[in-house]
Amino acid sequence: MDKKWIIKPKEDEQKINDLAESLSVSEIIANLLVQRGITNFEDAKQFFRPELSQLYDPFLMKDMEMAVGRLDIAIKNNEKILVYGDYDVDGTTAVATVYSFFKKIHPNIDYYIPDRYSEGYGISYKGIDFAAENNFSLVIALDCGIKAVEKIDYANDKDVDFIICDHHTPGDMLPEAVAVLDPKRNDCDYPFKELSGCGVGFKLLQAFARSNKISDDEVFSYLDLAAVSIASDIVPIIDENRVLAYYGLKKLNNDPQLGLKSIIKTSGLEKKEIFITDIVFKIGPRINAAGRIETGAKAVELLIADDTNKANNMSSDINDNNNTRKDFDSTITQQALKMIEVSEELKNRKTTVLYNPKWHKGVIGIVASRLIETYYRPTIVLTQSNGLITGSARSVQGFNLYNAIDACKDLLENFGGHKFAAGLSLKKENLKAFQDKFEQVVSQQIKPDQLIPKINIDAKVKFDDINPKLYRILKQFQPFGPNNMSPVFVTENVFDTGNGKIVGKDKNHLRLSLLQKGNTNKSLPAIAFRQSDCYDIIKEKQLFSVCYNIDENNFNGNTSIQLKVKDIKEIINC
Repeated sequence: MDKKWIIKPKEDEQKINDLAESLSVSEIIANLLVQRGITNFEDAKQFFRPELSQLYDPFLMKDMEMAVGRLDIAIKNNEKILVYGDYDVDGTTAVATVYSFFKKIHPNIDYYIPDRYSEGYGISYKGIDFAAENNFSLVIALDCGIKAVEKIDYANDKDVDFIICDHHTPGDMLPEAVAVLDPKRNDCDYPFKELSGCGVGFKLLQAFARSNKISDDEVFSYLDLAAVSIASDIVPIIDENRVLAYYGLKKLNNDPQLGLKSIIKTSGLEKKEIFITDIVFKIGPRINAAGRIETGAKAVELLIADDTNKANNMSSDINDNNNTRKDFDSTITQQALKMIEVSEELKNRKTTVLYNPKWHKGVIGIVASRLIETYYRPTIVLTQSNGLITGSARSVQGFNLYNAIDACKDLLENFGGHKFAAGLSLKKENLKAFQDKFEQVVSQQIKPDQLIPKINIDAKVKFDDINPKLYRILKQFQPFGPNNMSPVFVTENVFDTGNGKIVGKDKNHLRLSLLQKGNTNKSLPAIAFRQSDCYDIIKEKQLFSVCYNIDENNFNGNTSIQLKVKDIKEIINC
C-alpha cells in the first residue's frame, strides 16, 4: 500500500538555535523538542526528568470528594465493596490496582469482570444483580459506566451505590451515581483529559490515600499496572500519562507485581529492558487474551497473585489463550479479506462493515485493525452475541469514528468509545440499513486525503548526523506513544551495499546495509519489516529515499545502531 510521507516543516530557527545552545545538543534534537512544545531549559528538564510531584491534585477532578466520602462511609461501616471493571487490559489492570489497594485496609471486598459473551462491554444488569444478591452496597466501576444511565437507575432501585471511574466520552446525560469520575465530563476542570481507565482509578487511590493520611508510596506501588494500561489503551503519553508511564516502566523493569513478573517471563522479556512497545505487543495481548478466549477475571486473578507457582501456572494458561487468539485472528482476517476481494461493491466503498455470525467476538477488534492495513478506511467487524449483532470499530488517522457512529445511533442498541475505536450493537434487521448509513455518513465527512495512510516524518537527516550521542539522547525521549512517537527521519539518495537480502520465516522482511550517495565511508545496518516487495528497488544498488526510526540491535552481547525502516520510495530518473 502506497503511503504519503508528510515531512514536518522545520520549527522556528531562532528557537531551535537558542535551545540547542542552552542544552548543548544538536539542532536535530533541539528541533524535535521544539516540535513537542519544549522551548526552554525548564521545559526540557521536566520532559527528560519527570517527577512524581508533577502529578495533579486528584481533588481537581469533579466528584472526587464525594467518591472519597462514600468510600470512607463504606469502610467505617464495614460494607461489602465490589470492584467492577471491563475485560480488556485497561479494565483488568484497573481492577487489580484498586482491589489490591483496598484489600489491605478493607478485607470485605471482591471484584467482578463481566463476561464478554453473555454480558458484553460495560456495566451489566447481571453484574448489578450479582452485587444486590450478594449484599454489595457499593460498586467501584472502572473503565466503564459513563453512559450506563438506565443501568445505574436500576442499581439505585436495588440500593446498590456506584462510583464510576471512566475515561470514555460521556453521552448527553450522566448516570445518577454517587460519584462520576471522568476527566472528559464537560463540567470537569481536571487539567489532563487523557487518562486511561486505570489512570482514573489511580487518581481515586491518590485522593483516598491523601484524605486518610496513607503514604503515597502505597499508591505508587501500582505504577507498573498503570503503565501497562497506558501503553495498551493507546492513550497519549504526554503530561500526566508521561509521568505515570515513566515511573511505571521503572517499576516494571525493577520490581513488578508478581503476576506481571510471570507474564514478563512467559513473554520472553526476562532480563531485558522493557519498553512501551514490549507492553503493546507482548504483555498487553497476553492479558487481553484471557478476556477474549475465556474470562477477564482470569487476568485479574493473575495480576493480583501472591504465590509464584500459581502465578507461573496461570501465566502459562494465559499464554495458551494468546496462541489460540492468534489462530482465530489469522483465520478470521483471511475470511474477511476474501469477502472484500470477491465483491466489487465492498472494494469500492469508503468504509468496511463486515458481518459473520460465526466469527469469534474476542478478536474482531484486532481483525478490524488488520483490515485497515490492506483497505485503509473506517472499519467495523461484526458478529452475533446474545441475540444481537455486536462489533468493534477502528478508524484511520484524522477521522472521528465516534461521531460517524453517533450519526447512526437511531439504528443501534448501544455504542461507546472514542474517535479512534468504538464498540456497538444492533438488531439483525438493522444491519443493511446501518451498513448503508455508515457508508453515507463517512462518505460525506471523510476527506480523500484521510483515505491514504500517512507517515509523519520529523526531519530530514544525513547518515553523517547519526551517531551514538544522538541515539543516547533520543532514548531519553521515551516513553514513546501517541503525541510523543519515536522520531521518524528521512534520508535521501540512499542505496544498498549489495548485501541486502530477504529474511524471515515467511520471507517478507528485508535486512539491509545502507549507504548515502556522496558518503561511502559510513554504512548503516537496517531492518525493513513486511517490505520484501521493495527488494527489486534495492537489489541493483538503485537510489531510493528511506524513512525510519533509529533503533539498536542487540546480538551476541554486542549493541549497535540500526535503522528500523518504515517505508522505501524509489527515486525516479535520478
